[in-house]
Amino acid sequence: MTTQNLLVELFVEELPPKALQKLGDAFATVLADQLRAQGLTSADTAVTAYASPRRLAAHVSHVAIKAEDKAVQQKLMPVSVGLNAEGQATPALLKKLQALGADLSDPAAAVAALKRAPDGKAEALFYDSLVTGATLDTGLQKALDEAIAKLPIPKVMSYQLETDCELPGWSSVHFVRPAHGLVALHGTTVVPVKALGLSAGCTTQGHRFEALVSPVVVPHADQYAEVLQSDGAVIASFAARRDEIARQLAAAAAQAGNGARPIEDDALLDEVTALVERPNVLICQFEEQFLDVPQECLILTMKANQKYFPLLDAAGKLTNKFLVVSNISPEDTSFVTGGNERVVRPRLADAKFFFDQDRKKTLASRVEGLSKVVYHNKLGTQGERVERVRAIAKAIAKQLGDAALVADADQAALLAKTDLVTDMVGEFPELQGTMGRYYALNDGLGEVVADAIEDHYKPRFAGDTLPRNTAGVVVALADKLETLVGMFGIGNLPTGDRDPFALRRHALGVIRMLVERDLALSTTDLVEIAYSVLDDEALQHAWWTKEQEAELERKKKESRGGFVMHGAEFAKRVFDPEVKSLLVTFIYDRFAGGLRDQGYSAQEVDAVLALRPQRLAQVPQFLAAVRAFAALPESPALAAANKRVGNILKKAELEGPVDAHVNPALLQEQAEKDLYTALQRFVPEANDQFDAGDYTASLQTLAVLRAPVDAFFDDVMVNAEQLDLRLNRQGLLKTLHEAMNRVADLSRLAS
Repeated sequence: MTTQNLLVELFVEELPPKALQKLGDAFATVLADQLRAQGLTSADTAVTAYASPRRLAAHVSHVAIKAEDKAVQQKLMPVSVGLNAEGQATPALLKKLQALGADLSDPAAAVAALKRAPDGKAEALFYDSLVTGATLDTGLQKALDEAIAKLPIPKVMSYQLETDCELPGWSSVHFVRPAHGLVALHGTTVVPVKALGLSAGCTTQGHRFEALVSPVVVPHADQYAEVLQSDGAVIASFAARRDEIARQLAAAAAQAGNGARPIEDDALLDEVTALVERPNVLICQFEEQFLDVPQECLILTMKANQKYFPLLDAAGKLTNKFLVVSNISPEDTSFVTGGNERVVRPRLADAKFFFDQDRKKTLASRVEGLSKVVYHNKLGTQGERVERVRAIAKAIAKQLGDAALVADADQAALLAKTDLVTDMVGEFPELQGTMGRYYALNDGLGEVVADAIEDHYKPRFAGDTLPRNTAGVVVALADKLETLVGMFGIGNLPTGDRDPFALRRHALGVIRMLVERDLALSTTDLVEIAYSVLDDEALQHAWWTKEQEAELERKKKESRGGFVMHGAEFAKRVFDPEVKSLLVTFIYDRFAGGLRDQGYSAQEVDAVLALRPQRLAQVPQFLAAVRAFAALPESPALAAANKRVGNILKKAELEGPVDAHVNPALLQEQAEKDLYTALQRFVPEANDQFDAGDYTASLQTLAVLRAPVDAFFDDVMVNAEQLDLRLNRQGLLKTLHEAMNRVADLSRLAS
């Protein structure tokens, strides 16, 4: 079929910058998908998305003027339903044919044209027809309507549009921003489609101030980007505009000298790309006195408030120069640079003022102020939370170090949240922790405590660094565990894609620290420590009074369950053993997901984590051992035997615990004697290898048990009628089971 390339553009008022790229990609993708669904594109079709602050557009290659007609065969009904005994059409069949548009002027001929074919056990009637292919006019209209309807619009606005008819009036339009133009070109031909009260044409608007002509005429679908740039002074492609900004940023930084480089921030680059149509990067500067303020503060205010790119020197230190991406290119740029320098100066002055004022008070003097900051209405204030974190941190520090570590962790935990009540963090919440470190150093607390204060939020996201010192790791663990225990206690669990308290991230942070720092800490013990802190009666009721209890009782009587949970009801929920078990499972589930993402199979991960290994740092070694074991020829038989042993012991333990003890005098069959001899010979060696950390060798040593295990199950009746024989054989299997499953539950490897 003959094809031409298609260009569709919606010209609108300034689109939300943070959503622009997603809007552009969605518009092009849905439009092309809908054309493809109607048979108007070919296998060679390529789609190009365009998005600028004032337009969404899509270029679709190889689009037909009309889709090919298609032969369609439809199943109508069983022959027994559609034809009577004489072979004539029943009313049901005639009605169906009429609905399909069949020619019924001669019913007999219409029935004769039907095909009969087997359909399961019966025979059915089939109707062949030719479906006319969609035309581009109707197909594009449908595709355009669908593309607009499916745009991921952050917030829809309504506006009035004058009606295009003989009777004057206004109609309401709902879209992300008011739309003012529509282009639809198939080659050089305008496709007569409509959208948002607009009729398609071949003209659009260029840059607000620098376009050479208005309107900009697009002569051909393939000339859209070229003409828009030459006549309209607009780079229509988001990607091309982003690349141009990156190029200009690098060039301007080189011009600034001294090895300067713009700060790397992909999100900022995307946002600026969505704010300009014709980028022009200029160098600006501010007074050097502002460099006395922590550079994080200056960088944040320049990026967040002004969308500037701060310049760093070769050592990564902030300079007093920054780059601005302008949307205009005047001959004299001094008024642009001067204006931006005047705008940034009060922002930096505010940051300096906050920094100077905050340093007049020590962090220790701010601890009391945390008692006035609500953490959660069911978990008390930040002050009460700090006491819980301190208690957890001290308990962890005692397991990892000496009195010095306990003291550092306790002091860091006490002061970790105090920067929340400083002016700087009040203005820039993103700086919590960072400012705490600066103020701690200003108070003379030393780098260990200062670093721990900043790092206790780490890791904040996937790939983030871990705390720099052990005190920081201790406080970070305590902070995350307190959050997990508290939120699980009040029932704020993640559901589906929702995790408003970032509990999954907290659990992953705990896992990363335990694994990557190889901490000699038990996962279950850590959860127990966190729960033991909440179990302290003083802490448990620190945010609950008799007056609140009376108020709770009153609300119970007046409401239908919408009251806040406090006191005894809170304690009952928090300390429910099932909730504690649920939290432990939650942590291991997060660990399992991460391991699968690293390339381990679900079966391997399941086998290792089924034993709930307490030293998480050992898990990668366990997995490597399991993978090596699974490759052995003895592995399938031993895994199956292990599963059989587990089932036997599970049934036996219904009558009481099975003791892993064997009396050699009660061994009667040769097969059980051989198995016992093999266990006596190889299990000590495997245990020594396990204790030495050579888990792969430990499992491979036990692989030699395959032959005696197979013989045992072939020749020995475990559940013998004689009680002492039965218990002895169960004890033999218990010994085997414990020896085989120190690294992983090998039964999980059985197919």
